[in-house]
Amino acid sequence: MGNVPTFDELFQNCQSSAVHLEMRDGYMKSDPVFIDWRAGQRIDPAERWPDWYELVAEANGRGVEVRRARIVSEPVSEYIRFEYEVTEGLNVSAGEKIRWLSRRHATNIALPGNDFWLFDGNLVLVNHFDGDGDSLEHELTTDPDVAKLCASAFETVWELGTPHEEYRLS
Repeated sequence: MGNVPTFDELFQNCQSSAVHLEMRDGYMKSDPVFIDWRAGQRIDPAERWPDWYELVAEANGRGVEVRRARIVSEPVSEYIRFEYEVTEGLNVSAGEKIRWLSRRHATNIALPGNDFWLFDGNLVLVNHFDGDGDSLEHELTTDPDVAKLCASAFETVWELGTPHEEYRLS
């Protein structure tokens, strides 16, 4: 795809929707914010991730619908507990809509093998991670079959998922 845009550029250039499907029970465990949280420090998401807050808020201001769905094992992992605790102050406050789905309820869903962002229903940013949840690389594709699979998977998870304000950790 020639000149590959940055993640921020993808977000800034999307016109109608940015949806994200997360399917791992842990990410970047070496993240300083996660380490601080594990140590019992109070986390102010807007202070720790101001760039993310601004990016999402700006997209919302342009009329872009930003949604994130998470498939999680239950009982949840320590990392998912961390994510849950920062979601209201980071994702929801910035304007994201969040839903959670127990992995037990995802068995009959055709899911792609990796987490992804789908922009405007046709541009897929695939996230590749190592076994410990550290980001390895991103892959950008406009393959219509990949976009269709990702859109279908996301919408099914979204439909079955529980809105963040109703979801309770187990």
